[in-house]
Amino acid sequence: MAGPVARLGRAYDRLFAAAYDPVLAGPERAGLGRARDTLLAGVSGDVLEIGAGTGANLAHLPSAGLTSLLLVEPSAPMRRRLARRVRERADVLPGDTRVVAGHAAALPVEDGSVDTLVSTLVLCSVPDLAAAIAELRRVIAPDGRLLLLEHVAGHGRTRTLQRAVDPAWRVVARGCRLVRDTRTALDRGGFDTSDVADWTLPGGGFTGPALLGTARPR
Repeated sequence: MAGPVARLGRAYDRLFAAAYDPVLAGPERAGLGRARDTLLAGVSGDVLEIGAGTGANLAHLPSAGLTSLLLVEPSAPMRRRLARRVRERADVLPGDTRVVAGHAAALPVEDGSVDTLVSTLVLCSVPDLAAAIAELRRVIAPDGRLLLLEHVAGHGRTRTLQRAVDPAWRVVARGCRLVRDTRTALDRGGFDTSDVADWTLPGGGFTGPALLGTARPR
């Protein structure tokens, strides 16, 4: 029988999944949705999205060019909402579209088999960033692309505030770290981030500093 901590964790997972889309609705209208459109416009081939969540990216995928779509999500409440969204959009998604339980550090695909990796607001919350990036590097095709939209550590006063808030934020935001230097981690992990730009999420503040663009294996 599950203990009280486990039951509380599962209850919070359900609450987080239910609140995710309403909380992001404002930022989506304020520019996050347009950023998804820009980022995902050229998606093609065999596509894998890590931390697919409730399926926020599905409406922004192009209607043609995708051979397959693998949506990896560790949270069961999120996966249920994601699967429902996939069913609702079945007529415009590839026939080979799957939702699977999994983590960024252990992806159920072969080496070098993914044409396009998608990571939006995910790498902040993976338990081991280096391990996740190593796994992304393993599965991406030699000429593949990693499409990124991630919030990251800021500079100056913003970073000072992030450090102060980070311990509580991790609890509230389901493991999200505010102070990750994701670009440096990608560079060290075998990706070229020349085409990844600094960006600011709508609303700014201590969650505003972000990266947006395309990284490639090197």
